Amino acid sequence: MPKRAFLRRLLYGAAAFAFAVPAAFAQEWPARPIRIIVSFAPGGLTDTIARALAPSLQQGFGQPVLIDNRPGAGGTVAEGLLAKAPADGYTLLLSADSVPANPHLIANLPYDTFKDLQPVSLLARIPLVLLVNNSVPASTVKEFVGYAKKNDNASYASPGIGTSNHLYFEVFKDMTGIELPHVAYKGGGPAMTDLVGGHVQAMLISSTLAVPQVKGGKVKALAVTSEQRLAQLPEVPTFAEAGYPDFKPQQWTGLFVPAGTPPAVVARIRGEFAKALKSPDVLARLQDLNAEPVMSTQADFTAYLHRENETLGRLIKARHISAQ
Repeated sequence: MPKRAFLRRLLYGAAAFAFAVPAAFAQEWPARPIRIIVSFAPGGLTDTIARALAPSLQQGFGQPVLIDNRPGAGGTVAEGLLAKAPADGYTLLLSADSVPANPHLIANLPYDTFKDLQPVSLLARIPLVLLVNNSVPASTVKEFVGYAKKNDNASYASPGIGTSNHLYFEVFKDMTGIELPHVAYKGGGPAMTDLVGGHVQAMLISSTLAVPQVKGGKVKALAVTSEQRLAQLPEVPTFAEAGYPDFKPQQWTGLFVPAGTPPAVVARIRGEFAKALKSPDVLARLQDLNAEPVMSTQADFTAYLHRENETLGRLIKARHISAQ
């Protein structure tokens, strides 16, 4: 056999072997339990969604699904664990909207968000609600903006520095020209307590936390960031209706795997999550949370993360915000 023909055959054989190995692996996967790292503490929104999905995922995968809560540093503890995990499909990450902001908030991360973490899909979106305490003389967003411009003692709360609630309120401040001081808390619960008590005047918080307080008459809701009014708060307008059509941020939960995970395995993972999101039990739980189920393409989710990274990066730099 001529040397050139021999080399050609050798190359074809190597290529065929390279394609065959991932395909064979995908057919055998999963052969052991799957771990889902959750970047926040038990009882939080991301954790609640993960636990709602777990029974359906376990049935679909035919293997135990283990929830591993790794809170800390705005989700970067969990992100770092995923970045170092083997790219074999057995370690997944459920995280939230802090992912694209973290590279700007925390210096010298031991991983590259956009090289080491592979986005799979958005899973759920949760609208935000602009709340004010009952003593604030405002019933609309524009009335609140006027009030904020005239009251130097007014302030707004958030669950913590660098949270999406904090950053999106800063975006709102830029849009409206108000300069409300920020008061950071260690979680949405303490922030809500001080809002109800009148220690702070406003907060942008998930509808999950907002709805019970509004229905209980403890705070006032001025607008929601969803495209349409919420069924649970039908009397509260959207920001578009309130005159701010470009302000529509939402909190979200998304799915990630280690970069380099075989495409066939990623496709199987995405498919099982898509099925789980359609199960009646999961849909009912998401409705309780005021969360909208979403399955995006990998390309769309990746593009969205890059856009958020750029937008929030400019804001963080301009406002000199740091989580450290």
